[in-house]
Amino acid sequence: MVVIRLTRGGAKKRPFYHIIATDKRNRRDGGNYIERLGYFNPIANGGELRLNLNRERIHYWVKVGAQLSPRVTTLLADWDKKVS
Repeated sequence: MVVIRLTRGGAKKRPFYHIIATDKRNRRDGGNYIERLGYFNPIANGGELRLNLNRERIHYWVKVGAQLSPRVTTLLADWDKKVS
């Protein structure tokens, strides 16, 4: 099954997450993913973007059966509130 979830990058105590579509059996930071769909920077400050998403591709993956992780679902809801 394909799942849309976060994969961690960045330095120690400075997390940076990519939002990816991957097979559920892959490890979180394994490096094998199908497509990168955006990023989440929880410690963004100044003019940096905190969240960047490719909504068309996320909708495509959900339409073909991909599941969203709970954290990605929360991020999408926050994104919708901010855009509206």
